[in-house]
Amino acid sequence: QVQLVESGGGSVQAGGSLRLSCAASGSTDSTYCMGWFRQAPGKAREEIAKIYSDGSTSYADSMKGRFTISKDNAKNTLYLQMNSLKPEDTAMYYCAADGTWYCGGGYPNYWGQGTQVTVSS
Repeated sequence: QVQLVESGGGSVQAGGSLRLSCAASGSTDSTYCMGWFRQAPGKAREEIAKIYSDGSTSYADSMKGRFTISKDNAKNTLYLQMNSLKPEDTAMYYCAADGTWYCGGGYPNYWGQGTQVTVSS
């Protein structure tokens, strides 16, 4: 089992930046691959990025450029640096984790409770 706790969300003006954090605890096998998703009201949950155990990363095409995923393995904490934020980035942001299944393109089984990001124009 894995517990994921996000933090760092809040309200920011357009053009601003935020850094989200996700502290993971529990089975390290289940944090082999970690990532970020977001869900805006009335929209489907969409993947932002994920990071593999070797530190390599992948991003959804629409998320490249303004978002950076990283991980501190010593702290078992995942980060998402978000720059040049836009009102359309307003959403609940979720941390996710799983083993090789997730790294291989599967859907993660472990989720945090989410942290709200609101960007005003």
